[in-house]
Amino acid sequence: MFTDRLAQALSLAIKAHNGQIRKETTIPYISHPMGVASLAIEHGADEDQVMAALLHDVIEDGGRAYACEIERQFGDRVAAIVKGCTDGVPDQDGQKAPWEERKTAYLEHLSDASADVLLVSGCDKLHNARAIVKDLLNLGPKVFDRFSCTQEQTLWYYESLAKIFEARKAAVAKEFRATVDEMKNLAQSGT
Repeated sequence: MFTDRLAQALSLAIKAHNGQIRKETTIPYISHPMGVASLAIEHGADEDQVMAALLHDVIEDGGRAYACEIERQFGDRVAAIVKGCTDGVPDQDGQKAPWEERKTAYLEHLSDASADVLLVSGCDKLHNARAIVKDLLNLGPKVFDRFSCTQEQTLWYYESLAKIFEARKAAVAKEFRATVDEMKNLAQSGT
């Protein structure tokens, strides 16, 4: 079902995320793209979609130079999915556009993004939402302090994503809705 191209995509993701960790944790960042790829497989992804899941944050976290490398190594379809999952590319100083501007544009983009992008993005956001729920259970609401936005903004963003995934009948829609509802309940209860 899968070829050595998948190993090549994982290798590039490892290279791009080398030394990075998940926000305010000691967890190597590569665990996130690997988790997203696993969710994509569980939701019926083909090899190109799984490779894109592994690479979905490479441009966003590693810079524009990776866009050409992804296209060269893995083709137009994988490159298009990765670009479609990218909500902001750092400028020459390593800065991205303001959070609200990026998230609003990304939500608008998802409303008519390709099925490929919707699948990989849905798995990405589900993996992130599950991590927030886990951290809410273990750390309580202070988990929101690690983000560059408020708790209310985070909850708004995930609720907005849930509505889009439901409206678009994304493969992850039901799981994502359940996770977002749990996130909101835990946040509101102060757990």
